[in-house]
Amino acid sequence: MASQGVNVLRYSALVTGLVYGVYHQSSLNSQTRRAETDREYARKERLIEQAKAEWKKKTSPQETKSQSSGLITDPEDSRFDLEAFLNAKAKETN
Repeated sequence: MASQGVNVLRYSALVTGLVYGVYHQSSLNSQTRRAETDREYARKERLIEQAKAEWKKKTSPQETKSQSSGLITDPEDSRFDLEAFLNAKAKETN
């Protein structure tokens, strides 16, 4: 028959193994959840960047003949020249 000291040692090892197993499993689960969260965040960032690029492409002024000649057609631009713009539009209509 085993002595009390051996039984205490056996049960202590069993309990220690169970505690370590629970701790290790929870750390693996948290790593998996964190990795999944990071992947989802990166996917959303990519979608936002794509949406921004599409919106910018959609809302940017179209390339026209007057813009390719160096004429600035944006009235908010500090280099905008109204007279040159009106002359260019008059030439287009004729």
